[in-house]
Amino acid sequence: MKFTNGYWLMREGVRAAFPAQAYDIDATPDSLTVYAPTKPIHYRGDTLDGPLLTVQFSTPMADVIRVKLTHFVGQHPKTPQFELFEQPGAPVSVTSNEQAATLASGRLAVRVQRGERWQVDFVGDGQVITGSGPKGMGIIQNSDGHFMHEQLSLGVGENVYGLGERFTPFVKNGQVVDIWNEDGGTSSELAYKNIPFYLTNRGYGVLVNHPEKVSFEVASEKVSRVQFSVAGHSLEYLVIYGPTPKEVLQKYTALTGRPALPPPWSFGLWLTTSFTTSYDEATVTSFIQGMADRDLPLHVFHFDCFWMKEYHWTDFQWDERVFPDPAAMLQRLKARGLRICVWINPYIAQRSALFAEGMARGYLLTRPNGDVWQWDLWQAGMGLVDFTNPAACRWYAGKLRELLEMGVDCFKTDFGERVPTDVVYYDGSDPQKMHNYYTYLYNKLVFDLLREVRGEGEAVLFARSATVGGQQFPVHWGGDCDSTFESMAESLRGGLSLGLSGFGFWSHDIGGFEGTPPAAVYKRWIAFGLLSSHSRLHGSKSYRVPWQFDDEAVDVLRHFTRLKCQLMPYLFGQAVIAAETGTPVMRPMLLEFPADPACDYLDRQYMLGESLLVAPVFSAGGEVSMYVPAGRWTNFFTSQVIDGPGWVREQHNFMSLPLLVRPNSLLAVGSNSQRPDYDYADGLTLRLVQPIDGQPAVAAIPAADGSISATFTAIRENDTITVTPQGASKPWQLLLVGIEAAASIEGGAGRATEQGLLVTPGSYPVGVKIRL
Repeated sequence: MKFTNGYWLMREGVRAAFPAQAYDIDATPDSLTVYAPTKPIHYRGDTLDGPLLTVQFSTPMADVIRVKLTHFVGQHPKTPQFELFEQPGAPVSVTSNEQAATLASGRLAVRVQRGERWQVDFVGDGQVITGSGPKGMGIIQNSDGHFMHEQLSLGVGENVYGLGERFTPFVKNGQVVDIWNEDGGTSSELAYKNIPFYLTNRGYGVLVNHPEKVSFEVASEKVSRVQFSVAGHSLEYLVIYGPTPKEVLQKYTALTGRPALPPPWSFGLWLTTSFTTSYDEATVTSFIQGMADRDLPLHVFHFDCFWMKEYHWTDFQWDERVFPDPAAMLQRLKARGLRICVWINPYIAQRSALFAEGMARGYLLTRPNGDVWQWDLWQAGMGLVDFTNPAACRWYAGKLRELLEMGVDCFKTDFGERVPTDVVYYDGSDPQKMHNYYTYLYNKLVFDLLREVRGEGEAVLFARSATVGGQQFPVHWGGDCDSTFESMAESLRGGLSLGLSGFGFWSHDIGGFEGTPPAAVYKRWIAFGLLSSHSRLHGSKSYRVPWQFDDEAVDVLRHFTRLKCQLMPYLFGQAVIAAETGTPVMRPMLLEFPADPACDYLDRQYMLGESLLVAPVFSAGGEVSMYVPAGRWTNFFTSQVIDGPGWVREQHNFMSLPLLVRPNSLLAVGSNSQRPDYDYADGLTLRLVQPIDGQPAVAAIPAADGSISATFTAIRENDTITVTPQGASKPWQLLLVGIEAAASIEGGAGRATEQGLLVTPGSYPVGVKIRL
């Protein structure tokens, strides 16, 4: 939301007041309160006829400073608010002298200048990282009401990232972003997952602590500032210091919630009925049998909307016309080793039997006059479940519990964005705040039920909408994309932005959702999809089984599904890191290489965990350009070495894409190419790639519950490589990629392979020493 007309003027009808000086400062042992008049005070008369802005500084945890601006304090508090996991007791110091007052929390401090010029600086490790200067904080009135804004400075070359799953350019500088969940697909400025949090490449992040609409002007209204504004008389935000981007995310997710660890089976291949396609039990069976006949591993089958009757969504009742005995059908599918997912949403169509029941019991949102809120967009006469009503939550969860008892394993929690504001909530929640927050209550309810019924570590969703804290309920997918290379690229941009907004796990519709993809798009998207944290084949009006495209598509799907299963010891280890630290599985390049300025703008490649660089191919012909950071990188498939830093152009067929292993990696590759859930430590191959002298390479092998079952450490010292296991009791082997022979092997035996020297230890718990 813009308030100015260029640098000097305000827009017509806008009245603005800005703090002019820190007139008075109250200091306590753990806070600062600054009273800032909006004009200089030269004598007593200047204290009359003008606002006095109150600015409070405090700390909820180390390296985080909370700022609250208040104009009028007499407003009734409104709910909901984001749930923040504060860590009281963090070391804090407050100092004050004639020049400034300072509050320090860990390595971050805020300094408020005294005197006749308003200036607030945030200082990380002794350096100013951002600040709010003259006309930064503002009290605004216009024809739309009363607003508060803040403007934080941007330095030369400073880029802004995050703000949720945004499909617009990856670097947000120059963009206007409204934090307001909407169903807008992947090809617009609208977003399903709006997060009022951004981070920059200068070592900090900012969370605007408001569930309602927050309007960001990112180097747009003022090109050297990020402005954010909210309606009302107060504004609260938190500055989070890293100084690395990973550390910013670690602290942000410590404050707002870490992602839960999804079950290992969820990382396998998901196949769906698609959306409006015609299907029944015979169709489903033919898909699953077709996968088996072609030796295509499949792990989860998803039933989309029409598992229920048309006009009845949501009533949680199988359509008996096409699924006459759903319980028996589910048992047959589960006997094949499949997990089952079904589609749900929080809306109740008027024809659903649940509508009358929900209306009678007061479980649906109402208008101020008491009528149930209804419209015809999506489902005819639909209403919305009021998740602020505990009884409504028990009612809704009870319906889902029946499906779980029937054999369903997880739910696709679709929608949650189209939430009206002319409604009344059971608990009195503010409709403006609930618009974005509704999805949090919806997904939390379903996730908590899965955790209760299926057990800790077995809960997983396929969710479309989210707000702050929604990362605790994975997985999230990118929504409705077109079946084009352009939409494939915009989906990746959205996923990378979401990862920089605290979300650890992300997926997308392989092949695109709208339309039928050309075979080339489908095959290229398969490689991208199977090298994402979660992988699902899904479409709108057409099926996504590979034989619908061509024979090669079957081979491509088999190849990359098997590859992902074999990579699971590594991938699930990266998932554990995401759950423990908030570092996403799919990482923008700048997250791993923050000191390399070339990585600041890269949005067509990513790191899959800490060791694998993935550059999807966005062309039918296979041309691809990628940036390779410093070091000797190794092609996973061919063992070809690429020296960075620099740009590389390659040509790839459909069975390949750039998949590079980072120097000094000990990459864990599993023995099972058919399933994602197996004993990762049994039959493991450790690929040691370009070891750097004196620097240990470590592979921690996870168990299904996320605990570490074995750890391997490899280190090269001159011409000797030593691999030391800890907790290893099952067979493993070592592949020295690119090394053809050894002078001697202590504790094992070796043989040459196409990719390098394969060493089998004589004793699995002891380890090996190789002299080159």
